[in-house]
Amino acid sequence: MGDVKPAKKKSLIQKILGVFGVGKKSTQKKKTDAPKAKKPAPAASPRPSRKPENIEVTTARVYVGNLPYETTESDLLELFNGAGLVQNTEIITNKHTQRSKGFGFVQFQTIDEAKRAVEELHDKEYMGRKLVVSGAKADDRRSS
Repeated sequence: MGDVKPAKKKSLIQKILGVFGVGKKSTQKKKTDAPKAKKPAPAASPRPSRKPENIEVTTARVYVGNLPYETTESDLLELFNGAGLVQNTEIITNKHTQRSKGFGFVQFQTIDEAKRAVEELHDKEYMGRKLVVSGAKADDRRSS
């Protein structure tokens, strides 16, 4: 009969290293797998679009929404000067990035000028986007 060698007993260190896969001699050839394609992230359900609120003009301040991000306050001044005498323009920006949030406010001299601006400029195409112009909501944070 053939000589059968008894299995060599592993030391404690070899057993521990074996648990972690260190020191094993692999008899299989390693596969060179092509990089796996990443699974596409599950599509988040699209946010439902909201109709802009039609706020009645009760003050000389109007809200201007759906502005292109490149719009500056001087652009707003130029755009709204045709509707009345503009006192102030303000584009709301992200406080960390200083990038426009896409909306702002225009302050007129009178309420009549503000109403005329809403009538003339609401849904008007500006830099490829339809503007949303309406009365500004009362800002409760400023009064407190």
